[in-house]
Amino acid sequence: MNSSVSPNPAQVSIVGAGPGAPDLLTRRAEDRLRAAEVLIWTDSLVSPQIAALAPERCERIRTSTLTLEEVLPLMIERAHAGLRVVRLHDGDPCLYGALAEQVCGLADAGIDVDVVPGLSAYQATASALSAELTIPGLVQTIVLSRAGGRTGVPEREQLANLARLQASLCLYLSARHVDEVQATLMEHYPADTPVAIGYRVSWPDQWLQVVPLQEMATVSKQRDLIRTTLYVVSPALKAQGQRSKLYSPDHDHLFRPGR
Repeated sequence: MNSSVSPNPAQVSIVGAGPGAPDLLTRRAEDRLRAAEVLIWTDSLVSPQIAALAPERCERIRTSTLTLEEVLPLMIERAHAGLRVVRLHDGDPCLYGALAEQVCGLADAGIDVDVVPGLSAYQATASALSAELTIPGLVQTIVLSRAGGRTGVPEREQLANLARLQASLCLYLSARHVDEVQATLMEHYPADTPVAIGYRVSWPDQWLQVVPLQEMATVSKQRDLIRTTLYVVSPALKAQGQRSKLYSPDHDHLFRPGR
């Protein structure tokens, strides 16, 4: 009987860099970066401070000018050579990160994928404002979406359909279409609904301001915001401090039965 141990299969780690600040990386993400032998990173969106966590000897490949058809062979070649490959994405790779096509392409090449989540910009934005996006009796749903733009969205997910919920609506990749976005939102949200506009949240040059919905487009254009911008539209932003039932003395549950 052959008792030899098979070598480990080729693997690529697709790692979320979080919103930008190095200390908002997960410990797992930092571990993958510090062990990387090849770093393939989104240099136009990921902080250089985070990329710098990879060892000096690590091969670094920037992807801002590359297509998927150029990036995939690089990952496949290095992984098949037995190197520890880290594909570093901004934010969370499961959100607007072209994850599916990369996983499929790597799987077709017989390469396992290790996906490491990252903190998303909407979470960093709410934290920077010390705000809760789910307020009892007011809003209990958070929607993550984007404007249709050049690539479009499914008909059932058109912005007007989402806005009808009047939930906490977090819009990525939408600053270039802010006039259209504001007009659509104002058909469903009151004009004074707070909108948090966050540019490069958690970066050293972060800009974050809460404005009424009716000023969303004007303020965005005054700041010349066209990319790396997140909008959080939510009635919760003006209702902070309303108490939930979770810790209320008159609310019993499994671990705190009624007396």
